Amino acid sequence: MSENAAKNVREIVDGVYRSESRRVFATLIRLLGGFDLAEEALHDAFRAALEQWPRDGVPANPRAWLVSTGRFKAIDGMRRRARFDALDDVAEQVENLADETTASHAEDIEDDRLRLIFTCCHPALQPDAQVALTLREVCGLTTEEIAHAFLTGAPTLAQRIVRAKTKIRDAGIPYQVPSQEDLPKRLDSVLRVIYLVFNEGYSASSGASLTRHDLSGEAIRLARLLTGLLPEPEALGLLALMLLHESRREARTSPSGDLILLDEQDRSRWNRDQIAEGMALVERALSSRRPGPYSIQAAIGALHAEAPGGAATDWAQIVGLYELLAQMEPSPVVDLNRAVAVAMRDGPQAGLSLIDTILARGDLSDYRLAHAARADMCRRLGKKADARESYRRALALTRQEPERRFLERRLAEL
Repeated sequence: MSENAAKNVREIVDGVYRSESRRVFATLIRLLGGFDLAEEALHDAFRAALEQWPRDGVPANPRAWLVSTGRFKAIDGMRRRARFDALDDVAEQVENLADETTASHAEDIEDDRLRLIFTCCHPALQPDAQVALTLREVCGLTTEEIAHAFLTGAPTLAQRIVRAKTKIRDAGIPYQVPSQEDLPKRLDSVLRVIYLVFNEGYSASSGASLTRHDLSGEAIRLARLLTGLLPEPEALGLLALMLLHESRREARTSPSGDLILLDEQDRSRWNRDQIAEGMALVERALSSRRPGPYSIQAAIGALHAEAPGGAATDWAQIVGLYELLAQMEPSPVVDLNRAVAVAMRDGPQAGLSLIDTILARGDLSDYRLAHAARADMCRRLGKKADARESYRRALALTRQEPERRFLERRLAEL
């Protein structure tokens, strides 16, 4: 094979790793029975692909090839250990694996990644550990990305993930979808996981790009699978919320990758199919007697989607929905979003007063969007010194290049 052809195959392997590695990993966990063994088998399979695909060609089904290769390499490794160590339990485990097929088990969901999410969200784990472990092992986010989502330090998150994996192993937590009776109790953690994955894809925590379509697309895919299993109002509401946000993705950046704010976006570039699907899901979710937080957020997204422009948006209704959301699920971020909506309804001074109250409480002092929102209010009010101070604070907390360029432009304009 020529050097160029070999390079092309390596690029294909890299692409398959980005798109398929977590699916392969999830299936290997089912087949091999543990995180560490599956992780080792995953890396062995991709090493084998780098060696064999340039010589033999790319297989017709790369994912199946990787699963099969990883599984058999794990079996070979266990056979070697059994031979050297003469351990009966290892030998028995090897024979059980050798008899295993790669076909899906007869369970309610035929998707191993969704099965893995429910395992990682087992009630024996602490809620934050459930989310952190799932983001790391199911979706492949880095520890730093997860730490950003939690607004906490990376070393703390790393320890949390290690403890969660140890708990799963020591407690013998099964790798399976819970029964229909237990599913509703496990739903909240799973929805939170999916939404955090989507948020990282919709607005990346760091890097050169504003979005990571692979993550937002994966979150939507997982939500579709979940609603097929359990069409509860909040699952429908989350799927609606993500579709309505994702519908704006193409309009959120310029051709050069710069950030475009909602009011300045070309709404003809919004994805009307996703909006239509999201709006229909919102109606289904809100038909429940007691709609939950995701359904309320989806209703807010629907108001943005149906407005022809920023000035024509029903900000009064959006403020009311944020007030309802604050009663359901109080948080400083909800308060911040309400403050921005109040500024759109009543003017920037009203919004600034609310944001200053939030920051005075000590909430969101390290949250870049709070300082960026305050800077925008001050800018609109002509308070240039205060605006510059808040823009600089937001810049110091921002690790994403499009956001940094936007904030730098705002500063330069002042």
